[in-house]
Amino acid sequence: MSIHANSLVTLNFRVTHPATGMTLISTFEATPATMQLGAGELSPALEARLIGLGPGARETFHFGPGEAFGSYSEQLVEKVARQHIPPTLYLEVDTVYSFPAPDGSTYPGLVRELTDEYALIDFNHPMAGKAVDVDVEIIGVI
Repeated sequence: MSIHANSLVTLNFRVTHPATGMTLISTFEATPATMQLGAGELSPALEARLIGLGPGARETFHFGPGEAFGSYSEQLVEKVARQHIPPTLYLEVDTVYSFPAPDGSTYPGLVRELTDEYALIDFNHPMAGKAVDVDVEIIGVI
């Protein structure tokens, strides 16, 4: 069976920075991931490249800047007044935290800067605007 738009796929994947070869995330050394296509668990660009692959397939995909994780947007960098940050949340620069949204969900944000008055939070995906290579090994498809 090959992967289609709504497949449940078990795979190993590795995301690397093409210029440095640095691995950003990998399941090859751990437990394979099982993900539902079309559910927002994978980037749409990666999902499109998985379509048609079947168990046993191994591929390397090259994504240009912003192609895999979207473009970087300055509008997603926000100064949050320290008075609006719960006192129980101890923030550190270069650390990702989950921040509450008005609808009750949460959004991950990277703390870029801290002052006594505000925290500068970057809500972009950490790889937004960057080129990446993705190695995949398809294990199973339902």
